[in-house]
Amino acid sequence: MRRVIVEPYDSIWQHLYIEEARKLRDVFKDQLVAIHHIGSTAVPGLAAKPVIDIMPVVKDLASVDDLTDCLTALGYTVHGENGIPGRRYFQKGGDNRTHHVHVYQKGDANIVRHLAFRDYLRTFRGEMERYQALKFELAQRYPFDIASYIEGKNIFVLVMEQKALSWYNNHSLLPKELIS
Repeated sequence: MRRVIVEPYDSIWQHLYIEEARKLRDVFKDQLVAIHHIGSTAVPGLAAKPVIDIMPVVKDLASVDDLTDCLTALGYTVHGENGIPGRRYFQKGGDNRTHHVHVYQKGDANIVRHLAFRDYLRTFRGEMERYQALKFELAQRYPFDIASYIEGKNIFVLVMEQKALSWYNNHSLLPKELIS
Protein backbone atom coordinates (compact mmCIF):
# COMPACT_ATOMS: atom_id res chain seq x y z
CA MET A 1 0.00 0.00 0.00
CA ARG A 2 1.34 3.39 -1.03
CA ARG A 3 1.64 5.91 1.79
CA VAL A 4 0.75 9.56 1.16
CA ILE A 5 3.79 11.51 2.29
CA VAL A 6 4.07 15.26 1.88
CA GLU A 7 7.57 16.51 2.67
CA PRO A 8 8.90 20.03 3.21
CA TYR A 9 10.49 21.53 0.10
CA ASP A 10 13.91 20.10 -0.74
CA SER A 11 16.23 21.84 -3.21
CA ILE A 12 17.45 18.41 -4.35
CA TRP A 13 14.23 18.18 -6.37
CA GLN A 14 15.54 20.75 -8.85
CA HIS A 15 18.73 18.70 -9.30
CA LEU A 16 16.74 15.48 -9.77
CA TYR A 17 14.70 17.24 -12.45
CA ILE A 18 17.82 18.46 -14.27
CA GLU A 19 19.35 14.98 -14.22
CA GLU A 20 16.21 13.28 -15.52
CA ALA A 21 15.52 15.99 -18.11
CA ARG A 22 18.97 15.32 -19.58
CA LYS A 23 18.09 11.64 -20.01
CA LEU A 24 14.72 12.51 -21.56
CA ARG A 25 16.33 14.95 -24.01
CA ASP A 26 18.45 12.02 -25.22
CA VAL A 27 15.29 9.96 -25.78
CA PHE A 28 13.10 12.62 -27.45
CA LYS A 29 15.96 14.18 -29.47
CA ASP A 30 14.70 16.35 -32.35
CA GLN A 31 11.03 15.76 -31.43
CA LEU A 32 11.50 17.86 -28.28
CA VAL A 33 10.30 21.47 -28.41
CA ALA A 34 10.75 22.17 -24.69
CA ILE A 35 10.93 20.38 -21.35
CA HIS A 36 9.60 21.74 -18.06
CA HIS A 37 9.70 20.90 -14.37
CA ILE A 38 6.07 21.11 -13.25
CA GLY A 39 4.04 20.17 -10.20
CA SER A 40 4.74 20.95 -6.58
CA THR A 41 8.41 19.95 -6.62
CA ALA A 42 8.94 22.75 -9.17
CA VAL A 43 7.81 25.45 -6.72
CA PRO A 44 10.59 26.55 -4.33
CA GLY A 45 9.33 26.49 -0.75
CA LEU A 46 6.28 24.31 -1.45
CA ALA A 47 5.93 21.01 0.40
CA ALA A 48 5.22 18.09 -1.90
CA LYS A 49 5.05 14.39 -2.40
CA PRO A 50 8.69 13.81 -3.46
CA VAL A 51 7.84 12.85 -7.04
CA ILE A 52 9.38 14.88 -9.85
CA ASP A 53 6.83 15.84 -12.52
CA ILE A 54 8.32 16.54 -15.93
CA MET A 55 6.51 17.85 -18.99
CA PRO A 56 8.20 17.32 -22.35
CA VAL A 57 6.55 19.22 -25.21
CA VAL A 58 6.99 17.47 -28.55
CA LYS A 59 6.37 18.27 -32.21
CA ASP A 60 4.30 15.13 -32.85
CA LEU A 61 2.64 13.16 -30.05
CA ALA A 62 2.30 10.02 -32.19
CA SER A 63 6.10 9.83 -32.36
CA VAL A 64 6.20 9.32 -28.58
CA ASP A 65 4.55 5.92 -29.00
CA ASP A 66 7.63 4.83 -30.97
CA LEU A 67 9.85 5.78 -28.02
CA THR A 68 8.21 3.66 -25.33
CA ASP A 69 10.99 1.04 -25.43
CA CYS A 70 13.55 3.76 -24.74
CA LEU A 71 11.49 5.10 -21.84
CA THR A 72 10.98 1.58 -20.47
CA ALA A 73 14.77 1.12 -20.59
CA LEU A 74 15.05 4.21 -18.34
CA GLY A 75 12.73 2.53 -15.83
CA TYR A 76 9.43 4.07 -16.85
CA THR A 77 6.08 2.30 -16.97
CA VAL A 78 3.84 3.28 -19.88
CA HIS A 79 0.30 4.43 -19.00
CA GLY A 80 -0.94 5.82 -22.33
CA GLU A 81 -3.19 8.86 -21.97
CA ASN A 82 -4.11 7.87 -18.39
CA GLY A 83 -7.38 9.80 -18.46
CA ILE A 84 -6.20 12.93 -20.28
CA PRO A 85 -6.75 12.88 -24.06
CA GLY A 86 -3.73 14.10 -25.98
CA ARG A 87 -1.22 13.17 -23.28
CA ARG A 88 1.28 10.36 -22.94
CA TYR A 89 1.96 9.52 -19.31
CA PHE A 90 4.84 7.56 -17.78
CA GLN A 91 5.76 6.69 -14.17
CA LYS A 92 9.09 5.68 -12.73
CA GLY A 93 9.75 3.94 -9.43
CA GLY A 94 6.81 1.54 -9.08
CA ASP A 95 5.05 1.90 -5.71
CA ASN A 96 7.85 4.22 -4.57
CA ARG A 97 7.41 6.61 -7.47
CA THR A 98 10.22 9.00 -8.22
CA HIS A 99 9.14 10.59 -11.51
CA HIS A 100 6.03 11.28 -13.57
CA VAL A 101 6.39 12.30 -17.21
CA HIS A 102 3.48 14.07 -18.91
CA VAL A 103 4.13 14.45 -22.65
CA TYR A 104 2.05 16.86 -24.72
CA GLN A 105 2.19 17.96 -28.32
CA LYS A 106 3.01 21.61 -28.99
CA GLY A 107 -0.17 23.68 -28.85
CA ASP A 108 -2.04 21.50 -26.33
CA ALA A 109 -3.97 23.62 -23.80
CA ASN A 110 -2.70 21.45 -20.93
CA ILE A 111 0.78 22.92 -21.42
CA VAL A 112 -0.49 26.37 -20.47
CA ARG A 113 -2.52 24.95 -17.58
CA HIS A 114 0.53 23.29 -16.01
CA LEU A 115 2.87 26.23 -16.53
CA ALA A 116 0.32 28.78 -15.31
CA PHE A 117 -0.35 26.82 -12.11
CA ARG A 118 3.38 26.39 -11.41
CA ASP A 119 4.25 30.02 -12.10
CA TYR A 120 1.27 31.34 -10.15
CA LEU A 121 2.37 29.44 -7.05
CA ARG A 122 5.97 30.61 -7.57
CA THR A 123 4.76 34.21 -7.74
CA PHE A 124 2.07 34.37 -5.05
CA ARG A 125 3.49 33.04 -1.78
CA GLY A 126 0.19 33.32 0.11
CA GLU A 127 -1.53 31.05 -2.42
CA MET A 128 1.38 28.61 -2.22
CA GLU A 129 1.11 28.54 1.59
CA ARG A 130 -2.67 27.90 1.41
CA TYR A 131 -2.07 25.00 -0.98
CA GLN A 132 0.71 23.64 1.23
CA ALA A 133 -1.49 23.73 4.33
CA LEU A 134 -4.22 21.82 2.50
CA LYS A 135 -1.72 19.19 1.31
CA PHE A 136 -0.36 18.63 4.83
CA GLU A 137 -3.90 18.38 6.23
CA LEU A 138 -5.02 15.88 3.59
CA ALA A 139 -1.86 13.76 3.92
CA GLN A 140 -2.49 13.54 7.66
CA ARG A 141 -6.19 12.74 7.17
CA TYR A 142 -5.64 10.15 4.39
CA PRO A 143 -2.17 8.61 4.98
CA PHE A 144 -2.97 5.44 3.03
CA ASP A 145 -5.65 6.68 0.64
CA ILE A 146 -4.11 8.52 -2.33
CA ALA A 147 -7.49 8.73 -4.10
CA SER A 148 -9.04 10.65 -1.18
CA TYR A 149 -5.94 12.85 -0.91
CA ILE A 150 -6.24 13.77 -4.60
CA GLU A 151 -10.02 14.25 -4.39
CA GLY A 152 -9.56 16.49 -1.35
CA LYS A 153 -7.33 18.80 -3.40
CA ASN A 154 -9.51 18.76 -6.50
CA ILE A 155 -11.83 21.76 -5.93
CA PHE A 156 -9.01 23.89 -4.53
CA VAL A 157 -6.77 23.07 -7.51
CA LEU A 158 -9.54 23.76 -10.06
CA VAL A 159 -10.25 27.18 -8.54
CA MET A 160 -6.53 27.96 -8.27
CA GLU A 161 -6.01 26.87 -11.90
CA GLN A 162 -8.65 29.33 -13.09
CA LYS A 163 -7.03 32.16 -11.13
CA ALA A 164 -3.63 31.10 -12.44
CA LEU A 165 -4.78 30.95 -16.07
CA SER A 166 -6.37 34.39 -15.84
CA TRP A 167 -3.18 35.83 -14.33
CA TYR A 168 -0.95 33.97 -16.77
CA ASN A 169 -2.88 34.99 -19.88
CA ASN A 170 -2.63 38.64 -18.81
CA HIS A 171 1.14 38.42 -18.44
CA SER A 172 2.10 36.87 -21.82
CA LEU A 173 4.76 34.66 -20.24
CA LEU A 174 4.23 31.66 -22.47
CA PRO A 175 6.92 31.09 -25.08
CA LYS A 176 5.31 31.40 -28.51
CA GLU A 177 6.81 28.12 -29.77
CA LEU A 178 4.59 26.19 -27.35
CA ILE A 179 1.26 27.55 -28.50
CA SER A 180 1.58 27.97 -32.27
